[in-house]
Amino acid sequence: MSDARQEAAAWLDDYFALSGDAGFVPLARTRIEIAGADRASWLHNLCTNEIKKLAPGHGCEAFFTTVQGKTLGHGFIFAEADMLVIDTVAGQGETLLKHLDRYLVCEQVTLTESSGDGFEVVLAGPKSAAIVADVFRTAVPTERLAHSEVDVDGKAIRIHRVDLGTASFLVEVPRVDGPWLASQLHAAGARQCSLEALDALRIEQGFPLFGRDITDKNLPQELARDELAISFVKGCYLGQETVARIDALGHVNKLLVGVQFDGPEIPADGAELQAEGQPVGAVTSATYSPRLERPLALAYVRHGLAKPEAKLASPVGSAEVVRLPLL
Repeated sequence: MSDARQEAAAWLDDYFALSGDAGFVPLARTRIEIAGADRASWLHNLCTNEIKKLAPGHGCEAFFTTVQGKTLGHGFIFAEADMLVIDTVAGQGETLLKHLDRYLVCEQVTLTESSGDGFEVVLAGPKSAAIVADVFRTAVPTERLAHSEVDVDGKAIRIHRVDLGTASFLVEVPRVDGPWLASQLHAAGARQCSLEALDALRIEQGFPLFGRDITDKNLPQELARDELAISFVKGCYLGQETVARIDALGHVNKLLVGVQFDGPEIPADGAELQAEGQPVGAVTSATYSPRLERPLALAYVRHGLAKPEAKLASPVGSAEVVRLPLL
């Protein structure tokens, strides 16, 4: 057994539940609620994706950018009947609220962070949709980022479809109902799993996290999520000039890609990648990939080498760019 596989042994059963059966992982997220009559047009001008046409029950992925086009945040935006909700990684509330409030002048908009009010889990695996239907007695959202709110025994439940390789959902209840949600999912056959297993799954799917794979030094197109998170026809928004200029030029200088490693060691975050003795990139997050049976990382790689089968060198041995998500 390799060193990486030995480290992964503690969470392999969790990974196989999340990818091949059903598992859930409690996690902290940032939740910002945007209410008021002008919420859609206002937020539309502050992120990279189309908001004004977002109907209740639907969502999109988007970047929040500075005037210079650098990334201040990344996450999901969900349209509810009376508000828009930004859902992203933990700890982003203060930064995003400060940024958004700066551009709030006379619009009818209110901003509220409710991150600590709920208990949220990722529910993933081929059986997760059936569990949603059974436990929450509701139709299962079928489109990516579609969502609904239901009431079960007096408990308000939000269900958002996110899809990490297989059907998967963000499920949220009021914090006081967290133990109830966990017990219901467990009774329905879902295994409670570790963050390490979820991290392996999301790296295999090429899903970046702000604060690990994305910083305020990155341009949105460096994340290679243009089709999912950027509208090139929506008109003006903060940072749009830079994003449009990059689109017109054809590419950025580096891209976030998957890199697999031949050796047994998992590279450290920040590990330098080289080609022909020259630095060409750096690892942002890494794991042991059960699907590949070897270490796998997300890494920024120089544009000319950011393509499958490109050969690289690293502090833990030879490496190769791979296409993500893994199928």
